[in-house]
Amino acid sequence: MEPTKPSNVHVPDSTGMTKAAAIIAAGGTVAVPTETVYGLAARADDDAAVAAIYRAKGRPDFNPLIVHVPDVTAAQALAVFDDRAHALAAAFWPGALTMVLPRRDDAALAAAVSAGLPTVALRVPAHEVMQTLLKTCGLPLAAPSANRSGGVSPTSALHVADSLGKRVDLILDGGETEQGIESTIVALRADGTWTVLRPGPITETAMARVLGRQSDVVTSTKIEAPGQLASHYAPGKPVRLSANQAQPGEFLIGFGEIPGNVSLSEGGDLAQAAANLYACLHLGAAAPQPRIAVAPIPDEGIGLAINDRLRRAAV
Repeated sequence: MEPTKPSNVHVPDSTGMTKAAAIIAAGGTVAVPTETVYGLAARADDDAAVAAIYRAKGRPDFNPLIVHVPDVTAAQALAVFDDRAHALAAAFWPGALTMVLPRRDDAALAAAVSAGLPTVALRVPAHEVMQTLLKTCGLPLAAPSANRSGGVSPTSALHVADSLGKRVDLILDGGETEQGIESTIVALRADGTWTVLRPGPITETAMARVLGRQSDVVTSTKIEAPGQLASHYAPGKPVRLSANQAQPGEFLIGFGEIPGNVSLSEGGDLAQAAANLYACLHLGAAAPQPRIAVAPIPDEGIGLAINDRLRRAAV
């Protein structure tokens, strides 16, 4: 017999979407799938609604939130676009790219989404459920990952329910997410430089081909975007990286030729590994072993993003 579904989990049909839009309009929170991970959405133009996200996640108020919009036109109402932003939007939106851009003075956004910064992080998601919610409610949505702050990001409705429970008003169950790792975040700076603040599915190399130059290394101690905290995506257990085999008391997450209790990808496929990363970390967190070990992951392409998340999980 299948386990009982939590009462706040709904399928994203017309009834569920109408209910979700009403909750958003009233300042509540809705967990919704994107092509990357599940997001905890609330209207981005209302301080109290954004505060509800912080309360649900236990998120530090200095960590900015990504604002999701349905298209480039909606994004341009909130941020200043230069030629680079237009080029990246044409190449990668809708999709798993977040751009940190100068926030317009007249942007209809709560101050909290920018955490006191003069910029805003914007994304046009590709997932049908998130797009439908955006168009149904007609509002920009602040939507960090739908889990307790610092924990493992959710790639299923069950992950959301296990992490947030009744702290989220509604969960739209759109099944497992496709890419399974958070969006790439790139900052386009006024001096013409750009830098990747968080690696993700859209690689630095792919963006460099569009922009015609490599990114610039910018050293900064301030938090400019989600996912920059040193300790993040933590499964609640010690994590050992680059493990070729399990030690006593370890739950091994394998990759390629290194088998484990579970495997990110038995065939060594990095895209498959990214999609499975958080599901495997959730399994490790729930396993009886007190520690987690993870097989080596090549530090190239999307492997850079996987290793970034693993290093933060291991802090």
